[in-house]
Amino acid sequence: MALAVPATAGAAPTVHQPVTHHKIVMHRAGSHAAPRVPNSNLQWGGGPVEHNTKVYLVFWGSQWDSDANSVQSYLTDYFSGLGTGSERWTNVMTQYTDNSGNASSGNPVFGGSWVDNGAAAPSSSTQSDISAEANRGAGHFGVSGADTDIFVVSPSGTSPDGFPNSGFCAWHDWNGNVAYTNMPYVIDAGSGCGSNSVQDQRDGFSIVGGHEFAEAETDPLAGNGWVDSGGQENGDLCAWQGLTALSESTGSFAVQPTWSNAVNGCATSA
Repeated sequence: MALAVPATAGAAPTVHQPVTHHKIVMHRAGSHAAPRVPNSNLQWGGGPVEHNTKVYLVFWGSQWDSDANSVQSYLTDYFSGLGTGSERWTNVMTQYTDNSGNASSGNPVFGGSWVDNGAAAPSSSTQSDISAEANRGAGHFGVSGADTDIFVVSPSGTSPDGFPNSGFCAWHDWNGNVAYTNMPYVIDAGSGCGSNSVQDQRDGFSIVGGHEFAEAETDPLAGNGWVDSGGQENGDLCAWQGLTALSESTGSFAVQPTWSNAVNGCATSA
């Protein structure tokens, strides 16, 4: 049974923040000397949460015509299993609401995947390039809005927004059309972005991808949803802690816990 914390009486207080946003990054493992302690439980900033979340995977570039590590199937299977069967990791997010109800965890989240292979992905893309590719993917799928979560997955050997030398594994943001995630080829960063931390070298794709998914569900506009008083989101507060294998109907995948106000700590199920 999901633990719901309504955004009215009994919930964490609403913080009236200006309607602004900024990309929120997932730092590499080891970039913090000790696990971060939240300044407070998460508080609702007045912005939306996702109610009928659909994740769309956009594998950017003709480089994906070769996929020696089967990353496409790994990510597709991971997101296809979220919100289905007995999987309860996503239930942690149902406690975070806006004025119109719960976040949508507990429902199937996978919307589709597309290999955009008409041309090669750039070797070094900017945030603007990544946002444009997210919009290209949204156009391909015919979707838009805050419930839409586009993952722009870059191929090996590319440097989206400075990865892997800029200290992050991924980030999410809002571009006025869709919530989107910059999902680099995290195997290229090795253990710093989760490779071989639980099961195999692809672990980082589900650890990092799940981190960004959980944050986009509860804070799709990147700064106006559920954050602590220091601006940290539910994934940030539990990053690289308690890594474990999540059993889904589609396989077993490495994940991190996310912050739960209900238990005042990190949780992998509710």
